[in-house]
Amino acid sequence: MMALLSQHFLIVLAGLANALIVILILQQKRTPQSALAWILFAFLLPYLALPLWFVLGIRKRNRKITPLAFDETVDDDPDLHPLARTFARLGGPPASHGNGLTLHETGEEAREALHETIDGARRSIDALFYIVDDDEAGREFVRRLTARVHDGVSVRLILDRLGTLTRPRAELENFTAAGGHLKFVSPFLWGGDNSHLNLRNHRKMVIADGEVTWAGGRNIGQQYLTGDETSWTDLSFTATGPVVHRFCEVFASDGDAPVIEEPADHWTGPANLQLLAAGPDESRDVLHDGLVNAIHAAQDRVWISTPYFVPTEHLAQALNTAARRGVDVRVIVPRRSNKRMTDFARGAYLRDIQRAGGHVLCYDGMLHAKAGMIDDAGWVGSANFDVRSMLLNFELALFAYDEDTVETLAKWFASVEARTTEGVPQVGPFRRTVEGLFRLSAPML
Repeated sequence: MMALLSQHFLIVLAGLANALIVILILQQKRTPQSALAWILFAFLLPYLALPLWFVLGIRKRNRKITPLAFDETVDDDPDLHPLARTFARLGGPPASHGNGLTLHETGEEAREALHETIDGARRSIDALFYIVDDDEAGREFVRRLTARVHDGVSVRLILDRLGTLTRPRAELENFTAAGGHLKFVSPFLWGGDNSHLNLRNHRKMVIADGEVTWAGGRNIGQQYLTGDETSWTDLSFTATGPVVHRFCEVFASDGDAPVIEEPADHWTGPANLQLLAAGPDESRDVLHDGLVNAIHAAQDRVWISTPYFVPTEHLAQALNTAARRGVDVRVIVPRRSNKRMTDFARGAYLRDIQRAGGHVLCYDGMLHAKAGMIDDAGWVGSANFDVRSMLLNFELALFAYDEDTVETLAKWFASVEARTTEGVPQVGPFRRTVEGLFRLSAPML
């Protein structure tokens, strides 16, 4: 009798768990693919699905995370680029003229520019990173920040808790002992207002005096900031001018701290730039929705560089439709990335683009650059072209609309393309089945 009651109790508990997770899923804004994946998971393994939902399934936590709000969200400039206007109307900040922008195409260039940004600061340094490795590059980075603290510069450093598990702990202890301000965001092993395993802060930037920003796709580590054979191909930049204040606003939101520098009111170059943020601190998916709209409207080209290509269904459909319309669609990915599961998940998406008439270009080496071009606009940032970056992580993408910057980015794409071979092979039924399983789990990769 007791065994029967226990079995009945477990059945009822499983039913309640299923009902609860389905209700939670339906209350959130999710793609049908994501919702169905979670519902199927709940029915197959309800006891595991419910706790994992609270760890991995939540996208927006508006009551837990301070919403990111820019001080301007409207721009009625009649000469505004159509894509910049679209992003602004969707809820992003307006574009700004008069900026300086320099791309770092090699690890050595990026490292030199990073050191110049840190060493040149007079009053303040604000730094935010997903990864600071415990290697020579990571230790040197923290030591330089500590030296600036000793010089009397106010230094604030924000690190993602999960991304920096292998951080240079001894150097960080010296940094805080010297008076540096260190904060971890998105903890996952204990509570707190912003604790959540699935919502990682993937942004990377260093801001000096509210006047200069070093940012892009590079973390801090040997593979990002050197030029040896093991280094990755990546892309970062230095920006000056009015757009820097947008980075200051993002840092202030992530650190739940005030902006300590006044906005730059002088022009430093010809670049027309717009900073877009994505993440749980954005009530709307401005970056994702704007890209979907822009790809559907593209007339000439859509070029994408990304290490991990697992797009949302809306982005995948937009790319396939653009290719069928005759738009020059190119997707550059590493032949084999550092994430094998993601490589399996991307296969079907890449072959769909290939069948639609697009070009899939496989890079020889590890390509970590996150960049793109749509007609006469381009972007570079921290966001991969995947579900996680577009809908889950805290990300940044800097869009450029001036001719010089777009031409520079086009030349970078040409240099990368020279090290690629076109096409992904067709595969057999077993591989397609494995890829299908990973594609189903794309929202969780």
